[in-house]
Amino acid sequence: MAKIAYYPGNVARAGASEVEDCIQPLCRALNIQLVEIPRSSSDGGNVIKQATPKLQDALVARNLALAEEKGLDIMTTCATSHAIMCNTADDMKRDPIYAATINNLVERTSKVEYIGETKSWHLLHYLVEEIGLDTVRKAVKNPLKMKIAGYYGPDMQRQGACAGDDPFMPTYMEQLIEALGGIPVEYDSKCQSVGSTSMLTLEDSSLAMTAAVLSDALQSGAELVVSACTISHINLDSYQSKAGRVTGKSTSVPVCHLSEVVAFALGFYPDRLAQLRTRVRLIGS
Repeated sequence: MAKIAYYPGNVARAGASEVEDCIQPLCRALNIQLVEIPRSSSDGGNVIKQATPKLQDALVARNLALAEEKGLDIMTTCATSHAIMCNTADDMKRDPIYAATINNLVERTSKVEYIGETKSWHLLHYLVEEIGLDTVRKAVKNPLKMKIAGYYGPDMQRQGACAGDDPFMPTYMEQLIEALGGIPVEYDSKCQSVGSTSMLTLEDSSLAMTAAVLSDALQSGAELVVSACTISHINLDSYQSKAGRVTGKSTSVPVCHLSEVVAFALGFYPDRLAQLRTRVRLIGS
């Protein structure tokens, strides 16, 4: 059995509880044991970093250190959280003096230090590289049978955060969609930002970015958009109607998080999958 620490991120246990619902049965079906990180905290969401980078890095290093104490790598379902962890780990590895400063803060408050042995995984990368697409394919009970556009976003596509995938032309999500019985849709905007962290301060710009991604996916034939990020998922799903009104673009398309469609394909929440298929048919018609 594969064993890995689990970090839910800032949204999965709040505004995106459907992600938390799906990650547990999904992992059990693929023989993955998720280990809760005791006393883990927010990673700052790149909001705290704008005011005090050291505080955000200390929060992240503390979470990594808590997983490291258990001798485990750490997995998250959120592309933003994954990228934040990779950034902190890289910064501390590159600059030992800075790492000592951060670890001093962490040790004084939590009595742990981040040595650098624990690495972050995004669910997508872990399924493709560690579990394997053949294993996923064999576990499928409800093939998706939909034209699906994967949305990566920009955060986990930087060098060092995209695992073995190509940072400029990623294919892992398309490979996974195919293994789940779906039909992957290629479109140019799959790594483009939707301005998630700017929604409260630069709403029009964020809505325009959201509309551009959704419109591109629709024009490329997508019946469903699947997001690798719980934060971006909110823009793509909850704000899509407003984005369409503001820009005049076609943005109406069902949006799911990656963990949801994997769980559905593996046989969990068949009622939700049925509702999703109905939404796809209604909106597509």
